Amino acid sequence: MSETYDTIVSKRDTRRFSDRPIPPDTLARLVQAARMAGSAKAAQPVRLVLVSDQAQKERLAACGNFTPHIPTCQVAVVFVLVPEAGVVGAPFAIFRGPFDAGRAAQNLMLAAWAEGIASCPASMHHAEQAAEVLGLPEGHVVANVIALGYPADDPDPVLGTRPRLPATDYVHRNRWGE
Repeated sequence: MSETYDTIVSKRDTRRFSDRPIPPDTLARLVQAARMAGSAKAAQPVRLVLVSDQAQKERLAACGNFTPHIPTCQVAVVFVLVPEAGVVGAPFAIFRGPFDAGRAAQNLMLAAWAEGIASCPASMHHAEQAAEVLGLPEGHVVANVIALGYPADDPDPVLGTRPRLPATDYVHRNRWGE
């Protein structure tokens, strides 16, 4: 098997982080991995906000319903969708932007895991509040947040315990049910 494949199949969301800081050059590589994700029509609708300030991480965590891990991470990477050509609510941001944000987030998480850095995505259920906390310009929307940090010494108790669907239930050929 390849190292890339091993990284993909071994990566799990982690919600317990150590106090070990992420070196700046390592964080720069992770950001570069996110930045290099493909983008529909090369529109690049995704921008990042790196949140490392403790108080700011706590304010950001208050914008999601299931986000107690965000204040414990070293860096919260916020994926922001920018409106198309400055037009608020343009179809691009609504239909293609979230997919591009997901591609960039997955690149970031896999690059992090290859460096031994754990991650966990989080939704901002109170998106307007999150935009306010981050000082986003009008029309900019938080797509997701990825918490990053080295894993804690005590492993997450659910890590690796949730089974995946069998391939026979997950994959269909040519038509549903085939």
